Amino acid sequence: MTTSTVTSQWTAGTWRDVLPNGLTLLVQRDPSAPAAAIVTHVRAGFFDEPDEWAGISHVLEHMFFKGTPSRGVGAIAQETKSAGGYLNAGTSYDFTVYYTVLPSRAVASGLEIQADALQHALIDPAELERELKVIIEEAKRKLDSPGAVARETLHEVMYDHHRIRRWRIGREENLARLTREDVWRYYQTRYVPGRTIVTIVGDIDESDILERSRALYGAWTTPPGAVDPSPVEPARSGLRARTMRGEIALAHLVCGWPTVPPLHADATALDLAAGVLSAGRGSWLYRALRESGLASSVSASHFTPTELGMLTIAAELRPERMDEVMGRVAEAIRRLVDEGPAPDDLERVRRLLVMQWSRNFEPTEGRAAALAGAEALLDIHVLDRQFAQLASTSAGQVREAAERYLSLDRLSVLGYLPSGQGGDLDEASLERQFAAAATTPLAIPAPTPPSHFSPAPITSRLEHTVHHAALPGADVLVRQKPGVPLATIGVYAPRPRFDPDGQAGLGALAARALVRGAADLDAAALAFAFERLGGALAPRVAHDWVGFETSVVSDQLGAAAALLDAAIQSPRFDPPDVERERSILLAEAKHVTDDMLRYPFRLAFGAAFGDRGYGLPVSGLEETLETLSAVEVAMWHTAWLDKSRLTVIAVGDFEPARALEILAGVHADWPARTWHPPPLDTAWAAQAGNAVRTEEKPKAQTALAFVFPGPARTHPARYVSDVWAAAAGGLGGRLFEALRDKLALAYTVMATPWQRRGTGTLATYIATSPEREQEAHDAMLKELAGYRDRPAAQSEIRRAVNYLAGQAEVRRQIGGRVVAEIRDAWLMGEGLSEIADPAAPYRAVTADAVHTLAREYLDPERVAIGVVRGTGGGDGR
Repeated sequence: MTTSTVTSQWTAGTWRDVLPNGLTLLVQRDPSAPAAAIVTHVRAGFFDEPDEWAGISHVLEHMFFKGTPSRGVGAIAQETKSAGGYLNAGTSYDFTVYYTVLPSRAVASGLEIQADALQHALIDPAELERELKVIIEEAKRKLDSPGAVARETLHEVMYDHHRIRRWRIGREENLARLTREDVWRYYQTRYVPGRTIVTIVGDIDESDILERSRALYGAWTTPPGAVDPSPVEPARSGLRARTMRGEIALAHLVCGWPTVPPLHADATALDLAAGVLSAGRGSWLYRALRESGLASSVSASHFTPTELGMLTIAAELRPERMDEVMGRVAEAIRRLVDEGPAPDDLERVRRLLVMQWSRNFEPTEGRAAALAGAEALLDIHVLDRQFAQLASTSAGQVREAAERYLSLDRLSVLGYLPSGQGGDLDEASLERQFAAAATTPLAIPAPTPPSHFSPAPITSRLEHTVHHAALPGADVLVRQKPGVPLATIGVYAPRPRFDPDGQAGLGALAARALVRGAADLDAAALAFAFERLGGALAPRVAHDWVGFETSVVSDQLGAAAALLDAAIQSPRFDPPDVERERSILLAEAKHVTDDMLRYPFRLAFGAAFGDRGYGLPVSGLEETLETLSAVEVAMWHTAWLDKSRLTVIAVGDFEPARALEILAGVHADWPARTWHPPPLDTAWAAQAGNAVRTEEKPKAQTALAFVFPGPARTHPARYVSDVWAAAAGGLGGRLFEALRDKLALAYTVMATPWQRRGTGTLATYIATSPEREQEAHDAMLKELAGYRDRPAAQSEIRRAVNYLAGQAEVRRQIGGRVVAEIRDAWLMGEGLSEIADPAAPYRAVTADAVHTLAREYLDPERVAIGVVRGTGGGDGR
């Protein structure tokens, strides 16, 4: 029986239908953007795997897209791309989810493709053999991520029996043993209608979609399903600690306490407790560790898969600071247990979590996934109850939950340290640290009154759905986006030049230091001021521009804009704060050397442009950050503002005329300026024979980044480069099919354009086992040569064009992406005319145009290559 429910903005208008075979359909109309998402939620994941099948859920996730009797290998991805959509999937501990997001006009074809894949997966033995090699490469990539290794090893420390203690996607030796019969049995017994929820959300006709869905899924029958639950974890008591070491750049500290499943009465209080610890710059751990410079990153989360829960804290730090960081964590937990959060602090966290909740519902796939997840737990009204609990849980309830669950005898701690550095963790020293932890009062800044401004009448004109008002010193651009009650505001200005020689990262340091205080507000007070509005002040730094953004509830647009303006105009740049931020940038620069995606590209761009301008990371290098000072930061900021005309962009659920008046009132006093973007040095340095930069590391994989010259953001061929990248990369792309599907060289294969005001590149990437490096290198260049040697098939280009045209519609689901679209068009492109019909330039691209682009730019004599060569490595045990 189909029913329509109207209970809240999250579940309102959701239609639910349980088919005779047991499959549940959920359909909700969201007309805020011309997009739709189809989410297939199967209640089967890593918890459902017996030990001999460990990792099989993830294997089946890969095979889901590998063909049906009516669709060959690659056809599912190609057809979805042709419809303007994209595919993705993920395997969790208690479910596996598949989703496609596409223009709402194509939802019927997307639904037919997804239904076919779900019910008729072939699981061809030869394809499985090849895909297992790809999955093993993915597992190796994970071993090269220190944070992932630390987090999953913590589960092993925390639990003795439950399956969450196992390495999630499986170990190489176990994966290699899986057979087609194993995967087929798992598919037949776990992927059954009664364990499946299909959710469709978007700008759709609900009755039409329900009718189509019943026809597509109603005849699906399977043998009876099987249940193989995880062993139950008995209650335990006792502090646990483990230390592991590896060839990593920074140390990782992770702490965990077992808590409660998601439907437990204490779950929301623990969500709020995690928020008090790490949500926003005003959080306890951010202030104690990140703001002080003791850690380069810190986070806390309350993770609740179906049958258990855990509250975890993770920090990345220098190994010599492990004891001090652990001591600060102990102090925060003691304060939470003994005192709980102050009411003002809890209200700050509540607003941030409500904003996070709203952002999760902004894209159709987020809304569809949330509805399916709630239905899998009990019913969709779980969302309404959880949201109500978020609003009503008190500070006392948070403290009581912390007291119940965050005790020392329930704690497990893991330290992952660079080899030969730092001391081991042990239970006795941890007990002493927690016993000595002081509950010193934590200052909660008083509420900050909004800066005074008066909305000003303003003359504007409508340009391609964007309202534009030209003030003396700023251009104000406003676009309405209904759906969820959010507003995203950005203030940007072009960079008049690159960072000075030897000072790469100076602009990034200035932008990061700016958020540490403005006028009479120190770092905590400024953070609290934004977070009480539901937002955070976020710096955004590129080679061509610098900006600052925040997202808040819509009715706080004026207060947020005034705060943002005050921060930009009157930063404090206190020397100790600048020094702390510099130390964090240094740690992050060191961390990048552990990143097997970013670091090869850093090497390649250095080879391409030399050690200047675009050849240097915008966040700087260790050697260039070492000597930067507060004086230089302040001088950079002054020069940036003195030479720049501001661009102010707001997108959200508000009345445009009122938003323009508010923003005009805030920015009316900016000095009159015009903007003439200066020329930038964009000389290409890479030449044949000397354009390869290589480093060896004890990693499980070798990663290669290839960077060719390409069209700049304003070049007419930039749309052609987008089409080339869409044709070459991603699911259904030529490189993906040739290097991953056929040769099983890698899990990650990429092709992407990189476009800036002064230059552009065409870039590709592959990561593979060290012994296959040369094969991967040669295969990549061979495939790229194919684009130079002959025009691509019209079907390949048409598929890429349809994909880009569709995604131009889909990305407008999210306010932040609309802000970025307007920003890039205004600051680096041809102006607002670009957003009138963003799909039109793609539809004009032909196979001959892509061939011309390839012959001009994909020149093997001018390629720059960055190689991080793995010499073998593991998880540090």
